[in-house]
Amino acid sequence: MSEAASAHAVRARIGDSEFDRDTAVTRRAPGVYDIDLSAGWTIISAVNGGYLLAVLGRALADALPHADPFTISAHYLTASQPGPAVVRTDVVRTGRTLSTGQASLFQYDDQGREVERIRVLASYGDLDSLPDDVRTTARPPAIPPMDQCFGPEDGPAPVSGSSAITDRLMLKLDPATLGWALGSPSGKGEMRSWFGLADGRDPDPLSLLLAVDALPPTAFELGLSGWVPTVELTVHVRCRPAPGPLRVSITTRNLAGGFLEEDAEVWDSEDRLVAQSRQLARVRLG
Repeated sequence: MSEAASAHAVRARIGDSEFDRDTAVTRRAPGVYDIDLSAGWTIISAVNGGYLLAVLGRALADALPHADPFTISAHYLTASQPGPAVVRTDVVRTGRTLSTGQASLFQYDDQGREVERIRVLASYGDLDSLPDDVRTTARPPAIPPMDQCFGPEDGPAPVSGSSAITDRLMLKLDPATLGWALGSPSGKGEMRSWFGLADGRDPDPLSLLLAVDALPPTAFELGLSGWVPTVELTVHVRCRPAPGPLRVSITTRNLAGGFLEEDAEVWDSEDRLVAQSRQLARVRLG
């Protein structure tokens, strides 16, 4: 394990942490799950998209014969709020190495009508059964040591409203991507950070679904501010992460028509690329 990985002492264990409790779903009937979405994972007034993806990911892991998400694509239809929700899953196909399913999360509006918040399509398998050959030109992001990086506690809140999610994360951002916090955004559309859960729980495939959507948006470094809601998010989980903090790198190359993409890479403490994602998000211009 690297020096950075050993520097972060593990307190909570996988299966017994706040993240596990807050993403736990209760099976009401085959394919139907209840959950109370925690207010602890909100930014401004909405529930974080990565947390929501982990909730649906956990329900699909129960519904499908395979436990590990390989690829999961989500469309965010309406903003989720803390409180009761229902997840409904459907098994599309099961095979020897891959199973595919879909899931939707519903809440109720003020008139008691059911509203679909998010819909996903995903394929699951067994990460431990994958061959260990790696042929890649990708390289881990160059992030300074953790003690030379900065967290949310070191500066003002990036947006007005709730930032409860930051209390549940260990974020140490690369100073080179923090110009927005000093009033001098770089214009490069980059964000890099060390990432972990605040209670010390080690990463697993489900927490990778959170990691790709947990950093401040790249729009901040483009000189924009405010909420950047996710329209669509696709995550590829490449292997089971090693214990220790993750490194997350997110880039945006194109902002047009009020929408931008965010391409994320997540690297573990053994310098392995463990997850990738692409997100389409809406930004407020002017």
